[in-house]
Amino acid sequence: MIQGTGSSAGKSLLTAGLCRVFARRGLRVAPFKAQNMSNNAMVCDNGAEIGRSQALQALAAGVPCRAVMNPVLLKPEADSRSQVIINGKPWETVAASDYYRRRDILWPVVTAALDRLRESCDLVLIEGAGSPAELNFLETEIVNMAVARYADSPVLLVGDIERGGVFAQLLGTLWLLDPEDRKRIKGLVVNKFRGDLRLFDRGVEILEQRGSLPVLGVLPWLSELSLPEEDGLALNEESGPRQTGSTDNWTIDVAVVQLPHISNFDDFNPLAREPGVHLRYARSRAELGRPSVVILPGTKNTLDDLGWLRQSGLAERIGELAEQGTVVVGICGGYQMLGRRLLNPAGLESSLHEASGLGLLPVDTVFAPEKQTYQVRAEIVDDRVAPGLGGAMLTGYEIHSGRTHSPSAWLRLSRSASGRPVVADGARSEDGRVWGCYVHGLFDNDRFRRAWLSTLGLEPSRQPGSYRSAAEVVEASLDRWADHLEAHLDLERLEAIVWDLQPEIANVG
Repeated sequence: MIQGTGSSAGKSLLTAGLCRVFARRGLRVAPFKAQNMSNNAMVCDNGAEIGRSQALQALAAGVPCRAVMNPVLLKPEADSRSQVIINGKPWETVAASDYYRRRDILWPVVTAALDRLRESCDLVLIEGAGSPAELNFLETEIVNMAVARYADSPVLLVGDIERGGVFAQLLGTLWLLDPEDRKRIKGLVVNKFRGDLRLFDRGVEILEQRGSLPVLGVLPWLSELSLPEEDGLALNEESGPRQTGSTDNWTIDVAVVQLPHISNFDDFNPLAREPGVHLRYARSRAELGRPSVVILPGTKNTLDDLGWLRQSGLAERIGELAEQGTVVVGICGGYQMLGRRLLNPAGLESSLHEASGLGLLPVDTVFAPEKQTYQVRAEIVDDRVAPGLGGAMLTGYEIHSGRTHSPSAWLRLSRSASGRPVVADGARSEDGRVWGCYVHGLFDNDRFRRAWLSTLGLEPSRQPGSYRSAAEVVEASLDRWADHLEAHLDLERLEAIVWDLQPEIANVG
């Protein structure tokens, strides 16, 4: 099990890298996170919904993503309310104050999922959440030491040196833990080190002396790792992807509106990797400026975020830019916002029952309790969004509660695990400069992305054979990260810990 001293210590990425490391050694590996809180989600081939980080870890392990890898997923709808996804399907929406009263229901879900996963694998890599030393949650948590105790799993503890205070992080966590839980921690990892590693040699000695545990590695910061972020926290950090892509010699300036409940913003990573494209995130009129393209992304709370869009002045600014010919794109919740009306008769996600959209697309949306979660194949039936691709097939996935009627659909979706095999999707303005759809992962389709960018004036400028698809970039990043771990972690000692071999080398002193 990989636990961290706090959020964003690097647990998810370390788990993904170790999935790839052990899979390359021929083991049947799978990730597991009992409870995840994130609006970045992925849909499995059977329509189950899990956290994006577990889907990435499954990809790293070379196995299909499955709901048992993330049996409880919390998707925040407001500051103190989340939709609870159990085994890939919506269960109920609960207030934070009520969630932990459901432990008697949730804990058997977690243990059953872990049991099923362990039956089919040589090695399960379990990711914790936040910190195992949250003292006010020790009796109710279902994701950290509770899981380690149930699985009788050894634990690695990861600290983030970039934030500062790594000694307090690691040693303080150890000292706050119950003695029996402390014994489960078998090694420490220092993550995100910048500079000369030799400068931390004394730091390693101090950690090992005071913690009575081995430091299995100090991981240098690895830049330009093209992997999706676990959740929206990265957008609020200085080191996060608020501006990505080259800022020099770019032709197209793409501004993604950073909605308060933004979801699945990894949709836009492939755009950031395109030469000539500058991708950035904007939270105000001033930050938005005058881009080439405005994108309204997915959101877990369309109606509340639409209200924020108006209060911030961004709704008015987007309308002005559209009138001036700026391209405006909406994906999922952003697509709903671009329409005329949004009706919410069941009061889902928001107390609002009706709202006017931005009026840039001729569509109306009605929210219904049944959530649409599918992997899809999408046929382009109107190629004015991506010229020359009429009849081409794209892949992606849907996660939404609304149904949107469009008189100008430009996609025809074939849904896996659906009783309605073909549905129309998407809408566009008459001039094609405003468009939207429900398909997440749209820009991962290389032909579509490049055809659409060509309508914006982006000229291909690659040497023959140098182009890599979006999928190849992610695979290469996973391999690069795994190589990095193999170079900087003591894997011999780690394997001794994993397989409970040669205990004399798994401890210090």
